[in-house]
Amino acid sequence: MQLIASIYCGQSPKKKSYTKKDIEELLRKNFPAASTLIRLFLDVSKDEMTIHLKELLGDGGIGIKRFQKDSEAYLRALCSLGLPGKMTTAVNTPPHWSDVLIERLKGGRGSAIKGQQRGRGLEDFTENLIRHVFDQSQIDTRCRFIGASGQSTEKTDFVIPSRNDPHILIEAKAYGATGSKQTDILGDIARIVEQKRNDTVMLLFTDGITWRERLSDLQKLIDLQNTGSINRIYTRAMAEEFLSDLKQLKIEFGL
Repeated sequence: MQLIASIYCGQSPKKKSYTKKDIEELLRKNFPAASTLIRLFLDVSKDEMTIHLKELLGDGGIGIKRFQKDSEAYLRALCSLGLPGKMTTAVNTPPHWSDVLIERLKGGRGSAIKGQQRGRGLEDFTENLIRHVFDQSQIDTRCRFIGASGQSTEKTDFVIPSRNDPHILIEAKAYGATGSKQTDILGDIARIVEQKRNDTVMLLFTDGITWRERLSDLQKLIDLQNTGSINRIYTRAMAEEFLSDLKQLKIEFGL
């Protein structure tokens, strides 16, 4: 933190507003420390920041060499994320004792809570779509379904029409998390695939950005789809296709 704070030495941090020029001065003074400070202002993880910059800058890297090569594009990308406004708000907002507690929470359990909120948000989004097609009495949520052997069970997010007679299994997985969490999710999917009946359809609803940084894990999911273990993978952008497929499955299963 001393290194991060040191990039402010020689200038008054409190200003009525921050501009692209201020961001440029920070990066030129100490690029690694400034990059960390910028992530703190934006309240994003290193992985999230990497993906945001890659989306905005395209090919050519996102590190100091890219900044030195095309500082104008680099600064435009940071400004498009709302950095000047977030800097102005953070620096000029009087601190309160609750702010200290919130930051301590974020430094410990906070990232996990953030990931849980992201995951629950996707589950709620998926559930709302399912309710457009099936009655509440036909949906079991966040439960353990009866496996193919009839003796074992496995957890899943949604079962249609019931956990005791699973015709359709639906998992909602948000992947804006760390690599180890993604690996855990792959394990969850594998256990469901192992337990489900051959005549049970499994659908995966996913969203998030860090899979682009873990293409090998993404390929494992695609392989499961190609072999029929997962019938189809959807994202938020495919919501209409998801609804259409659910309606077709409802007809096919006579539900």
